[in-house]
Amino acid sequence: MPNSQGELVIASWELGVGVGSFFLMTSRTRVWVLAISTPVIAFALIGGYLGQAMTRDDTYQHLRVFEDVVSLVLNNYVEEVDVKKAMKGAMNGLAENLDSDSAFLPPALASAYESSSAAGPADVGLELSRQYYLRVVAARDGSPAAKAGIRAGDFVRAIDKRSTKDISVFEGDRLLHGQPGTKVALLVIRGNAADPHEVELVRERIAGPELTSKMADPMTGYIHVMEFSTRSPVQLKQAADALAKTGAARLVIDLRGATKGDIDDGVSAARLFVKSGTLTIRETKGNPKDVVAAQPGDGAITAPVVLLVDQSTARAGEVFAAALDGNKRAEMIGEHTLGSAAKQRLVKLPDGSAMLLSYLRYLTPGGALIHEKGLQPEVLVDEPDIEFGTPAPTTDVILQRALQYFAEKKAA
Repeated sequence: MPNSQGELVIASWELGVGVGSFFLMTSRTRVWVLAISTPVIAFALIGGYLGQAMTRDDTYQHLRVFEDVVSLVLNNYVEEVDVKKAMKGAMNGLAENLDSDSAFLPPALASAYESSSAAGPADVGLELSRQYYLRVVAARDGSPAAKAGIRAGDFVRAIDKRSTKDISVFEGDRLLHGQPGTKVALLVIRGNAADPHEVELVRERIAGPELTSKMADPMTGYIHVMEFSTRSPVQLKQAADALAKTGAARLVIDLRGATKGDIDDGVSAARLFVKSGTLTIRETKGNPKDVVAAQPGDGAITAPVVLLVDQSTARAGEVFAAALDGNKRAEMIGEHTLGSAAKQRLVKLPDGSAMLLSYLRYLTPGGALIHEKGLQPEVLVDEPDIEFGTPAPTTDVILQRALQYFAEKKAA
């Protein structure tokens, strides 16, 4: 990879930006092309997203088109062009067309990501993704967002009057964080985009257990996993053992809202249930697929299991579900999952900005793509649509269908 701006300029010429045409531009145009092209060329040299790499000729062709567009804009647009604004827009567009988790980070945000500096100890309990605007993946139980009625699938159109159209998930999360007791205003869309809802939330320190458990009926134990961590295998085993002592002969594991935590922690937790076979397959660009298999001693929990999933099941929860489902160890009941099963890496660019790129993704035990695709439950149950401001229904239709499913299997 070129290690200086001069080498990047030479690389840009080799990639089809003709030397002759470059010097035929005005000096102002040449400076603008160099300013905006350097990060783009760096990104092109680093490589595209996983299996979506273009051929060498295609790459050259697109860079030639980019040069033409820059020249046309500078020489024909009616007003002076704001170079920084235009470059940020171009890079945002590049990242947004990769996947919902990749992003372009300006220098200040890149530094914050690299240093893991916190934006504040308090937040409102939302997990976000991107789909044109920021989209709610999950609202943590008992959080300010959940109390205000915000649900998975809602769109956050603005944060403190700032549109989220060009805001990355990382930046959106930072905007939601702050000091305890401070307020943040959200413009939320559910259903009708022409009828947004203004919600003012007070930031709190969000604390609570990673999982809870109870008896769902005299024979069925219920475990709700809100977050995966390195402690998850121990906590799951303790919860399952305690429920078994209470009479649970089977388990319902609720993965709705299970988004937080390292994906590998979800794989580690799956080992409790899978005695043999492939747990997941990790895929990176240009390398052989890494098959993660069960090991001797795995499969300590043998009780029958069903998994409750919906669009708020993502990341660690999604890979955990795929591991059990793919090994016929559990069946999924509920709605289609989100489709977010990749890890991101920060790639710094010469101007201090960075690309946050998905560089590793997790596949099902059978080799199917989870990222951007999601998982389809064996038993589909649609959760009822709820108008904004209307109390949530008192009956959990997905849980009730899971208990019915167990009863039907026993009768058969």
